[in-house]
Amino acid sequence: MSAYWWKTFAGDEDRPEKPRRCGVTEMRSPHYSLSSQDMIQEIFESMGQFVDGLKFSGGSHSLLPREFVKEVTEMAHRHDIYVSTGDWAEHLLRKGPSGFKEYVEECKLMGFDTIELNVDSLEVPEETLLRYVRLIKNGGLRAKPQFAVKFNKSDIPAGDRAFGAYIVPRPRSSELVEDVDLLIRRAERCLEAGADMIMIDADDVSKHTDSLRTDIIAKIIGRLGLEKTMFEASNPQMLEWFINQYSSKVNLFVDHSQVMDLECLRGRNLGKNHSSVLGSSYF
Repeated sequence: MSAYWWKTFAGDEDRPEKPRRCGVTEMRSPHYSLSSQDMIQEIFESMGQFVDGLKFSGGSHSLLPREFVKEVTEMAHRHDIYVSTGDWAEHLLRKGPSGFKEYVEECKLMGFDTIELNVDSLEVPEETLLRYVRLIKNGGLRAKPQFAVKFNKSDIPAGDRAFGAYIVPRPRSSELVEDVDLLIRRAERCLEAGADMIMIDADDVSKHTDSLRTDIIAKIIGRLGLEKTMFEASNPQMLEWFINQYSSKVNLFVDHSQVMDLECLRGRNLGKNHSSVLGSSYF
């Protein structure tokens, strides 16, 4: 009923039905409030048609009761929403490949559709990363490696020291940003190994509008394509920038509180001024 109302009165600018290959909205689970099942159900019932995926961020699924997680995944599937793990696979390294394979099977039993691999946290050789991608795919799940671009934090000394103490100067690094071409090459190899999507972390790329690295974003999309990349957008201003720059087809990972704002910005004939829908606080 709600989908019919929306299309009838608000219009639809070529917004495809789920499952979508482009214009995917992945929602961060409201895990920080240890939300009840009722709260998640309300989100799905009110905005489920606009949500493609749900991610248990920060390994929150490992702290919640197994029965609760399974109920949430089943609820998401009833609304055609896939469910993804967050940062957790890196904690299994001490168990070796066998432990990772058990983790994949456990995720499948709990109803997860996608396993995310935080490449920076894993800190494994490239061939090992590709083997993990293949293990996930062989287990019947989707693989989503997450990459981050690291900035050099300059010469801030580490460790304890007395305030004002003399620090022997060290030569500055000649490189400000990690080699983005290396990141893209590793992402391309992950896609060749069967990865379904590449997630780009917001830190140092798209977390704040005053430090937005448009050059890095353009280079990643230019090499990997819109369909295979997803960017974390950490605030409403970044949502608007991504949609204005790359259209409604860009895949975004957002907070659950930003789902409706994002769908409005994706272009449902609401005009350039969305204040009537998003509220004055947005601007």
